[in-house]
Amino acid sequence: MTKALEIYPEILFAKGQIDFTPIPVNAYSKSLAEEKKLFSKDDFVTIYHDMMVLRTFETIINEIKLKGEYQGVKYNHAGPAHLSLGQECGAVGQAYALDVNDHIFGSHRSHSEILAKGLSAIRKLDDAVLDKIMRDFFGGATLKVVEKNFKGSVKDLARHFLIYGAYAEIFARTTGFNKGWGGSMHAFFTPFGIYPNNAIVGGSGSVSPGAALFKRVNRKPGIVVCNIGDASFGCGPVWEGMMFAAMAQYRNLWDKELGGGLPLLVNCFNNQYGMGGQTNGETMGYELLARIGAGVNPEQMHAERVNGYNPLAVIDAVQRKKQILLEGRGPVLLDVATYRISGHSPSDASSYRSKEELDRWIAADAIPAFAKKIVDGKIASQADLDKVSATVQDLVFDMFKLAIDKDISPYETMESKFIETVTFSNQKIEKFDDRAPEFLQKLEDNEQYKRIQAKERFFEKDGKPVPKMKLYNYSDAVFEAMVHRYGIDPTMVAFGEENRDWGGAFACYRGLTELLPYHRLFNSPISEAAIVGAAVGYALCGGRAVAELMYCDFLGRAGDEVFNQLSKWQAMSGGILKMPVVLRISVGFKYGAQHSQDWTAMVNHIPGLKVVYPVTPYDAKGLLNSALAGSDPVIFLESQQLYGNGEMFHQEGVPEGYYEIEIGDPDVKRAGKDLTIITFGPALFKALDAAKKLEADHGISAEVIDLRSVNPLKYDKIIESVKKTGKVVLVNEAVERGNVMHNIAANISQFCFDYLDAPPVVIGARNWVSPAAELESKYFPQTSWILDSIHERIMPLKGYTPTSNRSLGELQRINTLGV
Repeated sequence: MTKALEIYPEILFAKGQIDFTPIPVNAYSKSLAEEKKLFSKDDFVTIYHDMMVLRTFETIINEIKLKGEYQGVKYNHAGPAHLSLGQECGAVGQAYALDVNDHIFGSHRSHSEILAKGLSAIRKLDDAVLDKIMRDFFGGATLKVVEKNFKGSVKDLARHFLIYGAYAEIFARTTGFNKGWGGSMHAFFTPFGIYPNNAIVGGSGSVSPGAALFKRVNRKPGIVVCNIGDASFGCGPVWEGMMFAAMAQYRNLWDKELGGGLPLLVNCFNNQYGMGGQTNGETMGYELLARIGAGVNPEQMHAERVNGYNPLAVIDAVQRKKQILLEGRGPVLLDVATYRISGHSPSDASSYRSKEELDRWIAADAIPAFAKKIVDGKIASQADLDKVSATVQDLVFDMFKLAIDKDISPYETMESKFIETVTFSNQKIEKFDDRAPEFLQKLEDNEQYKRIQAKERFFEKDGKPVPKMKLYNYSDAVFEAMVHRYGIDPTMVAFGEENRDWGGAFACYRGLTELLPYHRLFNSPISEAAIVGAAVGYALCGGRAVAELMYCDFLGRAGDEVFNQLSKWQAMSGGILKMPVVLRISVGFKYGAQHSQDWTAMVNHIPGLKVVYPVTPYDAKGLLNSALAGSDPVIFLESQQLYGNGEMFHQEGVPEGYYEIEIGDPDVKRAGKDLTIITFGPALFKALDAAKKLEADHGISAEVIDLRSVNPLKYDKIIESVKKTGKVVLVNEAVERGNVMHNIAANISQFCFDYLDAPPVVIGARNWVSPAAELESKYFPQTSWILDSIHERIMPLKGYTPTSNRSLGELQRINTLGV
């Protein structure tokens, strides 16, 4: 394996000290005369115009939330309103310095970020391009509303489109940017470089590095901006995202032509409060947020604090930071000091701050201060600005009225079943770019590939077991599926802990280090939130990612990224976005309570995730091929017990060529007629043992069905089997309480009620913490548990003596104790 970096004791233990460089704080000092050379009258007026759009847009929302009307127009807005009144300078200044190819990921307080970036993009896009964007977007549904009776320029029409589309989305209308499924805190519009805004505090902190990674790996222009608030820096995923973005390997180990460090600007709109907690002096200890950069890398993230009440200072800072990023010296951190004069939401009575403080900031309001600067500096007259204000007022109010008109801007009807079409995109996409995939060597020259091709692909040959070293196994199946897709899709990347050199946590990637350049396969920090979050951001921007978590238990470290990011963006985008991410997760054993848990029920519970758990090499290769060809997020579970196992069921062995197994299609592993045993995961092998004993000792023919997937899941084969047998046992190695098999058992009870001779029986592990390896036979389902359960709860087995209590009375007892 390639060893690119070496560690020397004489260097590691050498004396020295860490020196820090000064971090600029509000250092902008250009005079008005200098600013007039940099900005024209139109520029000054444009900046004022955009700030007024933002202020007017949110003022209307604030008024309807507080009073139920605005200028006589009544409206009851049931949704949230997390406003950024007072922060307009920061959003407008940032957007002014960005191009359409620069992508922003936002906070939950994102209305101003969306509008400012959209207004900036409209000015920079060609009219023909703008027109096409609007006409192509959802078949022109949003455009049709605003172009009716419209007279004016394409750019003016686009401003109507932007403001209306944002309002319509906030009010959950089908004409909104995401057909109303994103709403206030999730609205975005990718043609203008506006990417998902996050209701989770700091949510963009783990996702945006993946977007920056996409730009680097695929040589795309522009930078990525992660907009988050000051309180977000208390969130673990934000730190993890910064660690992921600042990895030295981008500059030390990756091809120089890729451009160096990730082009990520971590931009904090530092409004001094996290809800009601004051970050400086109370809930944080950094005093000046820019100080945080010093703890990330030697360049201190080029951190700087800037006066967020001066739009020209923000423009200057963002332009300078963007240049650093384009030179490959990222990431960077910008602390934009500002203030929120509105409450956290309209229900906020501001009890955490004094009236005197709020009055001071209202008096210092940046918008009238900037207007005064323009007028006093003889750049434009007060009459000019009044005209701008009046035009903005009319525009924004008109778009608001259109957006609340339920006839013009209708709500989604559940009868349309639209959400069913976008929860999963269910597409097969061979590749996301037409470039030739990059390799370090030809596949046929790869030693691991050659070893696998020489193996026997079925567990027996000439009636005798194949020795382990010569047997094609589960790990080989993963390798072949990965290599196949790597050879087709140039955007495909894989990362996680120990992915390179080590060969993946359990060596399924052994050989890929020699085959692939660093940017296609690399080690990440031990930062599960960043691993999954980066995969999400990478996919949102148009690439395919395979992320690996070493143990299923570590899902807890990536909870938000799996449950709120990976699973939801296809639906919340209204079907605009795709999420081609495969999250490979190994399910452990023998390592005790924090490394041996099967959390299939947890991921199955979350809408928007496909959940797969193959237990044979044939199934693993076919299902991973399907997952890697698809456009949806797939949780791909793999039992550590099985990596060395060969194929025992598919008589022809695992094919050398490409094939797919449909996700959601169960497989009958053993035919039978008297009893159905359904399994998910490695409990399959205990079920097969039980089936053999039932046949040999009791003359009972048991059919064994391996689900392979639980979401989606076709019930046809299951229903057919249960109708035939009238009896069903469901087995999975996760704890019994809340086991995914209870959901399936409940469905079977409904689908097959008239055919059942007894209630379905669910068998899972004990409702305990996972024990040490020596006690696992007392914890995980055993063959005897299946036989005992059949005997006690379905039908007596003649001459059988149970070895454990699996009665209904025992089930009631353990539930009473919660164990």
